[in-house]
Amino acid sequence: MNVLEKKVELIQWLSLLEDGDIIEKLVKFKEDSTKDWWDSISAEEKSGIEKGLKEADSNELISHTTVRKLYEKWL
Repeated sequence: MNVLEKKVELIQWLSLLEDGDIIEKLVKFKEDSTKDWWDSISAEEKSGIEKGLKEADSNELISHTTVRKLYEKWL
C-alpha cells in the first residue's frame, strides 16, 4: 500500500469516526507535530543561533576550510 492509499484510508476512517477521545488525541498529535522547533530549544541555543546570525550579517565569518584546519585532529 503506497502513501496515497494510506492517506485515503485514513481520511475514510476519520470521516466515520465518532469517538471524541480518539479525535482529541489526533488533534493533539497534529498540534504537537506541527510545533515550531524554535519553541522547543533552550534559551542558550536560541542565543547562540542569534549570535551566529548577527555575525553572518556583519560578515564576521570564518571559512569552512579554516575551521576544518583548526579542528582536523578531532574530525
